[in-house]
Amino acid sequence: MPYSNLDVSEMFADRQSQRSSLHARHLNEQLVRVLKTIGYDVGFQKGQGQYLFDRDGARYLDLLSGFGVFAIGRNHPALRQALKSVLDSDLPNLVQLDVSTLAGVLAERLLKYVPYLDKVFFANSGAECVEAAIKFARSATGRPGIVYCAHAYHGLTYGALSLTDDPNFRGGFQPLLPGCTSIPFNDLAALEQALSSREVAAFIVEPIQGKGVNMPTDEFLPGAAALCRKYGTLMVADEIQTGMGRTGRFLAVEHWNVEPDMVLISKALSGGHVPVGALLTRKAIFDKIFSQMDRAVVHGSTFAKNDLAMAAGIATLEVLKSEKLIEAAAKRGAELRLALTRMVPGYELLKEVRGKGLMIGLEFGSPKSLRLKASWNVLETANKGLFCQLITVPLFKDHKILTQVSGHGSHTIKLLPPLTITEEDCRWIETAFDQVIASSHKVPGAIWSLGKTLVDNAVRRSA
Repeated sequence: MPYSNLDVSEMFADRQSQRSSLHARHLNEQLVRVLKTIGYDVGFQKGQGQYLFDRDGARYLDLLSGFGVFAIGRNHPALRQALKSVLDSDLPNLVQLDVSTLAGVLAERLLKYVPYLDKVFFANSGAECVEAAIKFARSATGRPGIVYCAHAYHGLTYGALSLTDDPNFRGGFQPLLPGCTSIPFNDLAALEQALSSREVAAFIVEPIQGKGVNMPTDEFLPGAAALCRKYGTLMVADEIQTGMGRTGRFLAVEHWNVEPDMVLISKALSGGHVPVGALLTRKAIFDKIFSQMDRAVVHGSTFAKNDLAMAAGIATLEVLKSEKLIEAAAKRGAELRLALTRMVPGYELLKEVRGKGLMIGLEFGSPKSLRLKASWNVLETANKGLFCQLITVPLFKDHKILTQVSGHGSHTIKLLPPLTITEEDCRWIETAFDQVIASSHKVPGAIWSLGKTLVDNAVRRSA
């Protein structure tokens, strides 16, 4: 067979013009319709660092970074070299009746960043890490309960979905995992009430909630850790999006000096190319799961420790360290938040800018002036959170910035750029947001004409 003719990059070039029809026919037709409706079907051809390039060669600033996986940017040369070195070496990958050298190296390097934990379990994704945490917590404590926070997002597999507080994701999939209870984020009294039964195996929490970029109070995470210790509950920090330097620290919990019993990492650990997740935990917990030789494989995943994933993780950690990207995230994030916060007094629709490092949320809300309020109410009646599309769509079309609303029905736009963004990129962001938000305050105007189109689409969908 002429394998030398199997050129995937050539295949991409030959078939890229058919991407929408291929997806509509064989994959998710509704996603294709969404992209065409909002004008995002530009046919991206290339990614480099923090930038994307469309079919016409136009450059876009990527503030989604693949939902956070491209913390070191797209197609980083160090990551590419690491993956090529594995492919060129004929390594004995996934022998299964052996142990992986590269998994050992990556585990060792991860634990240096989290020295109060001792063991690592590798998985293929963040959701798999959440599933493992549920199993580990229940087995280690002998308790059935799991407590999570309102507005949390922990994944879409069944156990993870049971801890994801969003009816848009949960709808149609009930009944979910029993024994899972939600409490309000930042409510220590509610947490204590839930834990006081001493039937709760784990409290799982995002240090900063991804859906909304909701910030903890300074008391919440330390208080939660103390309550978990008091009632014998394990504290699990879901750092799948906040970890790996995103917030200006390796882990977001470091901002509040909290040491959880388990930490979940994924997304950025992959370098954006090979899916990987890691559950870091205390030895006492790990040893209760893998307690003797006949339980050595009581939990696992076929591809979890594959050499390409381990190499991607090793390379990503090396890039974070050598390019000082965690420090850069802290510095750039503080500067960008300050610049955006300065816009708040000048725009009645912009309510707050919050976050840490390069995880930033811009929250919009109901205006006071009558003309703007009337237009806002029309959008809210048609579809809660629709206003933010009046910001994200012009950012994309007119300013070549790719970003997103932070969740269903949300009034917050989330910025999650690669940690490699520059001062020039930050000025690009500031200028674009300033111009688009200013336009949103002009009624009538082009942005509100877009709003009418979106309302009409929403009405047609609900009819």
